[in-house]
Amino acid sequence: MPLAGKASLIRQVERVQLSRLAGLVVVATTDDPSDDVVVDLCREHGVECFRGDQLDLLDRHYQAGRHFAARDVVKIPSDCQLISPAVIDRVLGFYLERRDDFDFVSNLHPATYPDGNDVEVMPFNLLEQAWREADKPHEREHTTPFFWDQPDRFRIGNVAWETGLDYSMTHRWTLDYKEDYDFMSAIFNELYSANPAFDLNDILALLERRPDIMAINSKFAGVNWYRHHLDDLKTVTSDQTNVNES
Repeated sequence: MPLAGKASLIRQVERVQLSRLAGLVVVATTDDPSDDVVVDLCREHGVECFRGDQLDLLDRHYQAGRHFAARDVVKIPSDCQLISPAVIDRVLGFYLERRDDFDFVSNLHPATYPDGNDVEVMPFNLLEQAWREADKPHEREHTTPFFWDQPDRFRIGNVAWETGLDYSMTHRWTLDYKEDYDFMSAIFNELYSANPAFDLNDILALLERRPDIMAINSKFAGVNWYRHHLDDLKTVTSDQTNVNES
């Protein structure tokens, strides 16, 4: 589906590439024939692409990192079309400055940024350790719980939103439902032509002026994958997800 005239996946890749610290950006898709269209889209736009297991994302991310000889691996979900390059740089800058202090760094534990600014980073050798040792289904499906759900074993670093605010459960900028797509389309239609590199503050200012846009997908605020795994996760509680999905 298009955002400002181009496939939403490519719009997200463009935003990630605006990060000063992102390094090589790779779309890690599946080896299922239904995702041939993703490979074709990446080829058309000159984006690196890697294909791997459809359900074992830990294996897919590990194999992608191995294929591209990564020293560090950054995981950004492909439903974060409004991710801010400045947020990416802030998380990666923290990680690079303190890589000797932490095994895993994200802005999600606990989350404070608007949902859809997800950045997780880890050294490849520890991703390889997770690939070897993780045996729970949710650890294989979601790649990183093996780290952040074992704070007694791994040194977990978190980057909180510098404003001191927490919009993680109130501002939904991630793409799962038709309303999410309509919300993102409205954002891109309002902001992209004037500034293709519009950032988090530009979006917040728009939503302040246009509460009708904010309302488009507000019924899904706080809905995330945690709701399916509250019995499996040790460090996530019910107040970090909306279990009453509309």
